[in-house]
Order: sequence, then structure tokens, then C-alpha cells
Amino acid sequence: MTGATEGTRLKTQVTLLFVPGDRPERFTKAAASDAGGVLLDLEDAVAPEGKARARNAAVAWLAAHDGYLRINAVDTPWHDEDMAALAAARRLRGVVLPKSATADQVAGAVRGLPAGVPLLALVESALGVRESAAIAGVPGVARLLFGSVDFALDAGITPSGRVEPELLWARSALVVASRAAGLPAPLDGVYTRLEDEAGLVASSRRSRGLGFGGRLCVHPRQVEPVHRAWRPSEEERDWARRVVAAAGDSEGAAVRVDGQMIDRPRLELARALLSQ
Repeated sequence: MTGATEGTRLKTQVTLLFVPGDRPERFTKAAASDAGGVLLDLEDAVAPEGKARARNAAVAWLAAHDGYLRINAVDTPWHDEDMAALAAARRLRGVVLPKSATADQVAGAVRGLPAGVPLLALVESALGVRESAAIAGVPGVARLLFGSVDFALDAGITPSGRVEPELLWARSALVVASRAAGLPAPLDGVYTRLEDEAGLVASSRRSRGLGFGGRLCVHPRQVEPVHRAWRPSEEERDWARRVVAAAGDSEGAAVRVDGQMIDRPRLELARALLSQ
């Protein structure tokens, strides 16, 4: 797959679905879901005694199926073996680096990847958020991901409610860093309340409003609600149609719609909504 094609895939990819690397019986089922990509996990989902077994199973599956792999962090005893095994994963679409904290650390991981395999930097610490602009600018980094749960723990923050106002600044930092570096919009972190679909949708709409391009999922049932949250609502589409119709041949000159002034940026927003 060419770099341009993979770049297009990342821009339109709303979900990545985690699957524990030591549960190979779940890999194909996850890949058959509507998730934008399946993410085999060698890190948090796998106990230390299962790391080698999970690595072997994940790499064997990725030799014949498209997917992503979250390896172990650079300061762990499993990182080097994870990196060495990547060459055998011939249909690997990207590597997620957990605990991405500095540009130098991330650049070192990029240098160890097979040619053409992009790195997705999972930012999950106060240092990582502070350095997110530099991380986003590292050649070979294709997208930022927000590890919201680990970030909150690292920063000593206790998020409240579905909107988690305590994490708004950190989320916006990743959105701005991604945009400034010309990367696709970042993916937000997981929603841990598996039975709370309404909360997942509300949280995801918040993330979309902040400028995220999607989010990480930990269960197949989360995929459809997340996709739904990122699709424009009928109300948004109706507004966009009225804006485009009112603009007509104005060539971006301000017009009035529903008592609001609509100038070129709002017109472009309307056109973008109708293109989805």
C-alpha cells in the first residue's frame, strides 16, 4: 500500500478497535466488524507472562490480514523484541507506540519500523501532552492518539461526568498539534463504561466538537455508536443545505441564515458537512 493511500485511510478512519494480543480467536471477528481498523494489543491487555505468546499470535495474523499493532513502551523489557518481530507482519498498517512522551523517543521508534509503516503516537502523560507539537512534527508519525485514562492518572486529575471538563485543555492541545503539523485529526481515548451507550455517544459528540477525528474502542458494540456520533445529524445537514442555498453565487460574501451571519468559514463548514 502506498503512503498516499494509507494517508487517505487514516484521514477517514473514525475507529480503531482494541483486541488483546493473547486472544487470537477474537482477531478475525474484530476485523469483520465495521471498525476502521483492528488494533492488536501487546501492552496493557496482556500480562507479562503472556507477552511472547501474544506477540507471536499477533504477528502471525498480521502476516495475512490488515491491522495495527500496539507494541510495548520503549522502557519495557519487551519493546526490542516487539520491534524485531514487526518485519514478519507483512500486512501491518501501522504501529501504535504507547507512552509517547518526547520527540526524540518517538523518532527512535520510527527509525526501527519496517519501511513504509507509519507510527501512531499514543500520548498519555503530562510530558507527552506538553511535547505533543514536537511529537506530531516527527517524520513518520501519522497520527496522534489520546490515552485519556493514563493521562488523568499521571496528571492527578479526576475526570467528572461524560464531558470530562478537566481534560478539555489536554484534548485541545492534541487537536491543535495535529492540525499545525498537517496530520489527520487525532483519535480520542477509550470510553470505559461499556454498558453506557448514551454516554458513549454524548462523549463522542463532545470529542467531535473539539476537533477529534474519532476514538479508540475497546468493544465491538462501541463501534456503531461512535460512527453515529461522527456523522452529521439531520439538523446539521438541514442547516448546511440552507447555508449553501443562501450563499448561492455570493463567492463567500457574508449572507444571513437563521439570524446568523454566514461568511466564508461557515460556508466551508456547511459544504464539509454535506460532503460526509
